[in-house]
Amino acid sequence: MARIAGVDIPRNKKIEIAITYIYGIGRSNGMEILRKANVNPERRVRDLTEEEVGRIREIVDREYRVEGDLRREVQLNIKRLMDIGCYRGLRHRRGMPVRGQRTRTNARTRRGRRGQAIGIKKKATKK
Repeated sequence: MARIAGVDIPRNKKIEIAITYIYGIGRSNGMEILRKANVNPERRVRDLTEEEVGRIREIVDREYRVEGDLRREVQLNIKRLMDIGCYRGLRHRRGMPVRGQRTRTNARTRRGRRGQAIGIKKKATKK
């Protein structure tokens, strides 16, 4: 397995797909990295030379914020929003949708499972 930015990328996939296993690199950024590194996107990871992997690794380290640094930055941005008390920060704090989605229905991902259904319970029969 080739190791780029602390991530083992799968050997049997094409490099254009395998590079997206790195947090912060999607398809378009991956293709741009491969173009800069002068690597054919159709090649499999197992067929890459150490020199090509080194060029990819160097470009990712030099030009992109990925993995731990990116995760940390996102968490700090969310924490900053919560600290200043803006609307988006309050929504994060309450665990509710942040981007204006409706919450009367269909907010289960952020709000969690529904509570117990309230209704008529059967009475226990005496025997």
